[in-house]
Amino acid sequence: MITKGAEPNSLTHHRVQAHSDYDNYTQKDDLRAALVGEQRGLCCYCTGRVRAESTAMKIEHWQSQANYPQQQLVYGNLLGACLGGEGRSPLEQHCDTKKANRDLKWNPADTAHAIETRLKYLVDGTIVSSDEHFNTQLNNTLGLNFSYLKSSRKAVLDSILQWWRSTPNARQKVQQQINYRINAAEYQPFSPVAIWFLRQKL
Repeated sequence: MITKGAEPNSLTHHRVQAHSDYDNYTQKDDLRAALVGEQRGLCCYCTGRVRAESTAMKIEHWQSQANYPQQQLVYGNLLGACLGGEGRSPLEQHCDTKKANRDLKWNPADTAHAIETRLKYLVDGTIVSSDEHFNTQLNNTLGLNFSYLKSSRKAVLDSILQWWRSTPNARQKVQQQINYRINAAEYQPFSPVAIWFLRQKL
């Protein structure tokens, strides 16, 4: 669902300066705005709401700064993530906060990784992958089946299922529903769950 756009000019200019790194890049507001805009207001991992403010999101390095310093200013490596339970116990953390410096097999912003084709959702809101390694990462590295996230996805599934059951000729209206959701300037939280369900009905 994430389509990378043009990087902020401030990042381009900073990268060519001598001794440039992520820490001395001072215009991170530009970066937050670009990331949240191209992600339509959703966290790159859980797809909950993020806002382009330092108190409402984190700038995630898909390949961590600690292990891949050469990637720290590469725009394709940068994502917008939610706060992920920062400051809470490890059992309540998710997304970038839980991931820390660990690696992930697939990048949600890399079209070659086709992340949407690797995921599905169960009726209780559980997110799963048929790729066993990636499925383990969804649970242990990203914590995406934390109870709050599961219940949020279940609410979206319940809502779209209600639409499916109550709408006359729903099957003929599925593509229209998908287009409406995909083309929104800002996505609704956890909307990829609804889009996944609708695509199963095509």
